[in-house]
Amino acid sequence: MAPPVPQCSPMGGMMRDELEELQVRFTHQELAIEVLNQTVVRQDQLIVEMRKELSRLQEAVRELRPSPLDGDSAHEPPPPHY
Repeated sequence: MAPPVPQCSPMGGMMRDELEELQVRFTHQELAIEVLNQTVVRQDQLIVEMRKELSRLQEAVRELRPSPLDGDSAHEPPPPHY
């Protein structure tokens, strides 16, 4: 058997309490959304910086280790079996 539904007028105390609870919950959700948005913005900035750093590091590695296909083979020592 379901509990009885309290009877109240449209602007009765129970309705006001429910409305106030919804307003409080809404305010907390707005704050949570703002904090999450700030976190996403910071993470996006960090990702942009990390991508730039990755590009710089990739370029530095390319400069340190030239590809055998790009260079002149005259500067390479002969293979060990010669």
